[in-house]
Parts: sequence; structure tokens; C-alpha cells
Amino acid sequence: MTRSVVGWCCAMVLGMAALAAAHHSAAGVDRTKSVTVNGIVKEFRWTNPHSWIDLDVPNAKGGTDTWSVEMTSPAFLLRAGWKASSVKSGDRVSITLRPMRSGEPGGLFVSITLPDGRVLGERPAAPAQP
Repeated sequence: MTRSVVGWCCAMVLGMAALAAAHHSAAGVDRTKSVTVNGIVKEFRWTNPHSWIDLDVPNAKGGTDTWSVEMTSPAFLLRAGWKASSVKSGDRVSITLRPMRSGEPGGLFVSITLPDGRVLGERPAAPAQP
């Protein structure tokens, strides 16, 4: 009985560790490159632990590809000047991101240029130098 309980506990701990490692891995992202894509916001999800933007981007075949862009948490975005309403479905925007190594349409968020020309990132803007 004791062995089965210990075995079960070990399996649970290993399983949770694997999930945590997979969640925080950015191995699939090419952090040496930046790509800028222009398109129409399909969906903006203001959620924890990560916010997301799905962007419909025209492709070379005359159709559209949906780019999934992973962002940081709303808490960090708030400090950088974001609101839950900063981006809306239907907005035409330009997003700079670190692309997926696989070539799939998506990556990690760097910045966005909103329809009114404002640029938002994940960190507060640096104060102006005197």
C-alpha cells in the first residue's frame, strides 16, 4: 500500500514538473529575429497568465493566415499603458514579434502600432533623458 501511494505521488510530481517546463519553454521561438505583420485583429484575449492576439494577415496566395501572438500577463501590460480595451476585434494594426522557428504563423509579442498611430509594448516607455 505504501509503495503505491509513494509511486502515485512521484508520478504526480513528475507530471506537474513536465507541464511547468513545457509552459515556460520558448524553444520554439526564434529570439534572434523580429517580424512585423499587418492585419486585422480577429481576437484579443486579456487573460492570465498570458494575453493573446489573433491577427488575420493576408498571405501570398490571396487568402489570410491567422497569426497567434503570445503576450505577457495583463498585470505587466497595465504597467506599460495598456487597458483591456486597447485592442478590439476589427482593428487594423501592425505587430512586431519574435517568430516561431517552425515557420508557423505566430510568435512572441514585441510591440503593436494601433490604428491611431500609438505604439504599445510590454514594458513602460523609458523616461525622456534631460
